[in-house]
Amino acid sequence: MFFFAVLVAMGVLLGAAAHTTLSGFLTAAAFIAAWLLAFGAREGVAHLRRR
Repeated sequence: MFFFAVLVAMGVLLGAAAHTTLSGFLTAAAFIAAWLLAFGAREGVAHLRRR
């Protein structure tokens, strides 16, 4: 069931990306990438402090 939910979610996201402009898609992708990098850095720092 989880795999099916992931496939449906991926289909919705890819469908939404197909209907946006390239500049809008790249802007959203850059924002998401920056957020993921910030989250990863914050978690890495927190992991080092716990040691």
